[in-house]
Amino acid sequence: MTQLTTQNKALLMLSALVLALHLVLLQSVPLNLQSTSLPDTSTLQISLRAAPEVVQAAVPKLKSKLKPVHKATPKVLEHAHAPLPLRKPTTVLAQPEALDTVLHESTLPEPISAADASPRATKPNLVEMPNLPDTPVADAKVPLTESTTLDLADNTSSEDAASEVRLPNALVNTADLPTAIRLLYKVQTNKFPYTLSSELIWHPKDEHYFASLQIGAFGQYRIQTSRGEIAVNGLMPERFSDKYRSEVAAHFNWHQHKVTFSANTPDVALQEGAQDRMSILIQLAGLLATSPSQRLPGTHITMQTVGPRDADVWVFAVDGLEDLAVPIEPADQVATIKISRKPRQLYDQQMELWMAPSLNYLPARIRLSEVNGDFVDQMWFATAAVDSP
Repeated sequence: MTQLTTQNKALLMLSALVLALHLVLLQSVPLNLQSTSLPDTSTLQISLRAAPEVVQAAVPKLKSKLKPVHKATPKVLEHAHAPLPLRKPTTVLAQPEALDTVLHESTLPEPISAADASPRATKPNLVEMPNLPDTPVADAKVPLTESTTLDLADNTSSEDAASEVRLPNALVNTADLPTAIRLLYKVQTNKFPYTLSSELIWHPKDEHYFASLQIGAFGQYRIQTSRGEIAVNGLMPERFSDKYRSEVAAHFNWHQHKVTFSANTPDVALQEGAQDRMSILIQLAGLLATSPSQRLPGTHITMQTVGPRDADVWVFAVDGLEDLAVPIEPADQVATIKISRKPRQLYDQQMELWMAPSLNYLPARIRLSEVNGDFVDQMWFATAAVDSP
């Protein structure tokens, strides 16, 4: 009995041990499976969640990077456009060619040399010189007295009174030459966006004279000067110079009847009564003051005109009376006699002069224009004192 009990206890203990082992095994198996699957599940969840988080996080970062760039772009553009109004002074400094062109074309037109005139005459659409009377109506030998003068107010027909003054008949009474004067002009041109300034100086002294015409702006100027003698029949130039950066000059040798040039261009035969491109303005003023008959519309005045490199004959036509509005304070009009240079060729520079009796017949306006529409317009607005040259 005792032995049976002992065996039963042993069996019970063995059974209990087996059950305990099974229980341990049963408990350990699910735990291992759960622990094994959990890392996989968690890994999948992390990877799945991380992907959108990375994408979502990257998008704001890209936007945040793009936004500053997008905002910076208009700032740069605004900053770039901001100095545009300040470009005007820069444009002046950066446009030497434009100002050079204006200054090159702003003074009296260059005479056409015979060499230049020949090839240009072959163009089919050129304007030829009109046929002028061979015999001048005005005779230089007739004394200029009140009985021989003719006022514009007379009822004489302009066609009947029209004449051509041929050299050496364009005589000037030296007493009728302008007194010393300095005229100031405002200059407008389509090639330069700013108003230029110019001045004409006429300074006679004893039997000699000095005349100049200067134009420019911003420290850049072109000046033409004429020096010579005051003779019985008007001005006799001795030296004409044209200076812009460098200077070229023409020298009058009245004894040898020729003009020489510093530019080493060929000498030119000198005609009696010849003028240079500066002195011609003064000679025209004296001529209009001396002989009222030369103020008649249709009158032609012819003078040999010497430039810095060559010479040619210029023909002026009297267009008639014209009231000119000038930029003075208070605004006013000036009575003038308009004369214009008759172009020899189609492409010649046109010159128009408004000669004012109130300015001793000196020009109140000088306008130079090209066939293509370019122009330089000088308008008188003030008179100043003359300094000794």
